[in-house]
Amino acid sequence: MIAQVQSVIPTQVDSKAITKSEFEQHAQEKANAFKSVSGEKFSLLSLADVTKTILHHAFWLAEQKQQLSLKQYKKLLVERGWRGEEKRYLKIAAVFGEFSPQDLAQIEPLTVYQLANNSNKYKQVIDALLDLSSITQEAVRSLVKEHRAPKAAKPEKPSIWRRTKNGGRYCQIPAIHEEDERTGVTLQRMMDTEGLSAQQIVAEAIALRQAYQEGRLALVNEDKN
Repeated sequence: MIAQVQSVIPTQVDSKAITKSEFEQHAQEKANAFKSVSGEKFSLLSLADVTKTILHHAFWLAEQKQQLSLKQYKKLLVERGWRGEEKRYLKIAAVFGEFSPQDLAQIEPLTVYQLANNSNKYKQVIDALLDLSSITQEAVRSLVKEHRAPKAAKPEKPSIWRRTKNGGRYCQIPAIHEEDERTGVTLQRMMDTEGLSAQQIVAEAIALRQAYQEGRLALVNEDKN
């Protein structure tokens, strides 16, 4: 569809909505005028005019949908080869209804599509454009950056692993804070009475817990009543 739009580059008009004959007349006049323009000047002029053409087309199509019957509107789409592509232009017309094609002429065509297709996401940006005396591509980029929602920081996955200087790693259990200090008191008593290190006792405890989870160990009810 963009290829068709680029070949239709109208001159500036005062009204957003133009009739079929006017639309085609502007397209032909501008196409003829651009035959004499070449090189860098052509690229600079065509970017703004393509953007204006997209907006003229969007406003004109939206008006036709309102004025024509459903049958006539569908026939129009088929005749012009726009069937299936009309929704994106109707979105543009709805989102930029308070602007004129000239207002947005300095915005890149892809940016126009981007804002229209994500109007909820960029609502603050679009509203802010109304307050600008001159709307440029750089201004839009700045607004998008300004209103970009910060990405939620992903919580770090807890890890007990630490690295040694030679590239190896070791396990380090974080500090255990308890009001009654039961875990620490029990561990210390086991170390004192059994002569084992804290690491040995923790390793045995983890092995027992894993055995229980795997069904190799069961709790026995010692209640003799």
